[in-house]
Amino acid sequence: MLIRTEAPADILAIDRLLKTTFETEAEANLVMALRENSKLTLSLVACNDEGEVVGHAMFTPVTLQGEDLNWQGLAPVSVREDYRKQGIAATMIREGIESLYEFGYPACVVLGDPDYYQRFGFEAAEKHHMQCQWDVPEGVFQVLAIADGELAERSGLIEYSEEFSQL
Repeated sequence: MLIRTEAPADILAIDRLLKTTFETEAEANLVMALRENSKLTLSLVACNDEGEVVGHAMFTPVTLQGEDLNWQGLAPVSVREDYRKQGIAATMIREGIESLYEFGYPACVVLGDPDYYQRFGFEAAEKHHMQCQWDVPEGVFQVLAIADGELAERSGLIEYSEEFSQL
């Protein structure tokens, strides 16, 4: 399995993947809008031995209290159904976080299952007095300090790009 950054030739394959892995086309439309509006920081694909795109993960800017601190949000993450339960999503997430570290991005947030995301170091945002712009169950909105001490003395509302509000 090859994990690499998205190339222009992957755009239609990513769109098809998102349309087949989610119940609606909302995520596919979101990714297209983020790409068109230059709101993506990192877009990774997982390719099988035949070169087919079978997984995708995207990181986009978020703000804390309206301030751009170069923090990123992980969403969406998808893997083709016949390739699930093979660690592909986890590998994309780990490689994505490693790339964010190398590029100097200090923190990342995610909305998702705490039992899944804690393996990557994510913690409940509430623990750090941070809230998501949407009303979500406790523990589902999580934050990861990529740079040491990044979460110290920070708190408040974290907001995703406006394109996410179209979901």
